[in-house]
Amino acid sequence: MTKIGVGIIGTGFGQIIHIPALQMHPDTEVVAVYHRDRLKAQQIADKFDIPHACDRLEDLLALPSLQAVTISTPPSLHYEQAKMAIEAGKHILLEKPVTMNAQEAIALYRLAQEKQVVTATDFEFRYVPQWRYFKHLLDSDRVGKKRMIAIDWLVQGRADPQRLWNWYSQKAYGGGALGAIGSHVFDYVRWLFGDIKSLSGQLSTGITERPDANGIMRSVDADDTCNILLELVDGTPCNISLSTVTYRGRGHWLSVYGEKGMLVLGSSNQADYVHGFSLRQGKLDRPEMEIVPIPPEYDLPKPFTDGRLAPVLALCDRWVQAIKTGQPMTPSLYEGAWSQMLMDLTQQSHIQRNWIDVPTSLS
Repeated sequence: MTKIGVGIIGTGFGQIIHIPALQMHPDTEVVAVYHRDRLKAQQIADKFDIPHACDRLEDLLALPSLQAVTISTPPSLHYEQAKMAIEAGKHILLEKPVTMNAQEAIALYRLAQEKQVVTATDFEFRYVPQWRYFKHLLDSDRVGKKRMIAIDWLVQGRADPQRLWNWYSQKAYGGGALGAIGSHVFDYVRWLFGDIKSLSGQLSTGITERPDANGIMRSVDADDTCNILLELVDGTPCNISLSTVTYRGRGHWLSVYGEKGMLVLGSSNQADYVHGFSLRQGKLDRPEMEIVPIPPEYDLPKPFTDGRLAPVLALCDRWVQAIKTGQPMTPSLYEGAWSQMLMDLTQQSHIQRNWIDVPTSLS
C-alpha cells in the first residue's frame, strides 16, 4: 500500500502533536489541514509543507489523496465532524472526550462499524512504557487479589484565575476536568482493572470566572475538580480525586493495594503529563518501597521533548496497521464511547447525589 493520506481537523493539539507524529510515520502523509479561517489554514499548511489548506470540511473530505483524518477540535464539534468523515468513508483518529454525550459516541461507533472504517481514540497512556509494564505486572498477579485502588491526578495547569476564559471554561462546549482528564481515567481503569459496576460522583468549580481576551470577566460553569467513587465488577473499591486547579498538586498517581503488596505508578511532573512516571512496589517482607525497572522491550523507539509525542506516534502506528490489515484497533471509538458513558453517569450522579449502576453493555 502507498502512504495513507491524512487530513488534520483541529489545529491546536493537532498542530503540536498530530502533524509531527504523522509526518514522522513512514506510512502516512499529511495531505491537508482544515481551519474555518482560510488564512490560518494556509499559514499552517505552509509551515508544515502540507499540500492542501481547506476552510470547508467538505472540500478536505473530497480530496482524492485523503483516506483518513484526525480530529482535535473542541468536543462540541466532534460529533458532526466525525460523522461527516465516517460517512465519507474516512478512517478517523478522534481526541477525547469523543463527543458531548454517550448517545453521540455510540452512534458514531455504530456508524463506523457500518461503514467499515477504522477508528482510534487518543488514550495515549496505553502506549506509555511504565503504564504498559504496570498492566503486565497486574496481569501477572503481582499484587494478588485487589483490596483498594486510589487515583490522584492533582495539577495546577488552570490554577491561575487569570488564565483566559475560552471553550474549556464552558460546559456547553465540553470543557472541564472531567472531560480533559477524567476521560483518560475512565479508560485506563477499564483497561487495567476491568468493568465498573457502579459509581458516585461529585463535581465542583473552584474558579467561577475568568477574563476573556478583552479583559472582561466571564462566568465559568465547567468543573475543575472531581471526586469519584467506583465499585468494580469484582467488588474492588476505587477512589478517584481529580483537579486542574490545585497549586502544588502532587501530580498523577495510581496506587493498587492487594493481598501480596502494593504497586504505585506516578509522576510529579506538572509541566508534562506523560514524562516523569516511575513504578514502585511494596512487598510484605520488605520495609521500604522499591523502584521497579522497566524492561527495555517496553521502551518506545525514540523519546521527545514533549512527552505526548512518542505514545501518540505509537498509537498512530497501531491505527495505521489496523487500516492496512483490517485488524481491530484498540483503543477505538468503542473505548471512547465507554469513557463517555461513564462521564455521563458521573454527571448524573452529581445531579442526583446518589450512586448509579453502570450498564453492562453499550446501548
